[in-house]
Amino acid sequence: MDSRALTLIVFASVFGSALFGFYLRKKLPDRHLDSESKDIVKLATGLIATLSALVLGLLVSSAKGTFDQVKNELMQVAVKVVVLDRVLAQYGPEAQNIRDRLKIGFTEGSEPLISGNEAEQDKLDTPEGVARLEGVQALIRELTPHNDAQRGLQLRAIQLTSELASSRWLLVMQRRGSISIPLLAVMVFWLSIIFAVWGMFSPRNLLVAGVLCLSALSVSGATFLILELDQPLTGVIRVSPVPLQRALEHLGE
Repeated sequence: MDSRALTLIVFASVFGSALFGFYLRKKLPDRHLDSESKDIVKLATGLIATLSALVLGLLVSSAKGTFDQVKNELMQVAVKVVVLDRVLAQYGPEAQNIRDRLKIGFTEGSEPLISGNEAEQDKLDTPEGVARLEGVQALIRELTPHNDAQRGLQLRAIQLTSELASSRWLLVMQRRGSISIPLLAVMVFWLSIIFAVWGMFSPRNLLVAGVLCLSALSVSGATFLILELDQPLTGVIRVSPVPLQRALEHLGE
């Protein structure tokens, strides 16, 4: 589901719970709203708030870790492609065809990542997408070195293509994110309980309603950040495509 839709659901659940608390306050008998009852409810709410804060911190940390890892992998891919192109240039004119093939393949493979379109990125996990890099690997293995320098360059090129293949598969597998939706749902449930209690023990006026609305917006905003960071190749907050664009500028030089 789209992160914006999930964010709206979180806001509706949390703020709706606060409004339900307002309604519940009118229906409860006075004996349920005495000071002793309030003290117990506050203690229980404090416990739930602590658990919610722990889960929220865990989700933020996990999403940020995924974002940073994909960012680093994208940078490594850009650097290794440029280094591979330079290694093939040093090999000699025999590798010019491979350099041309590498540039075309990298251009076609980078376009979905730069676009940020999920439908386009699905094409990376296809036989055609896999064949681009494997075709370059096959051509490098077919080279016939004439001296030790070329043999060393061929081995280095093979090593780089293997590393690029690993990085490519990491990007393909990490683009969907890894946030646990059940864990997110539990956190929203706990927050809904907290907001319902706040609404139940708060006076009914515009100031309180406005503060609770802003608090619900803050919580849903945090949820939006978590979901966006967990999908670093698409959405509003995504990894910068600048390293790929700069790599494309240097290929074939």
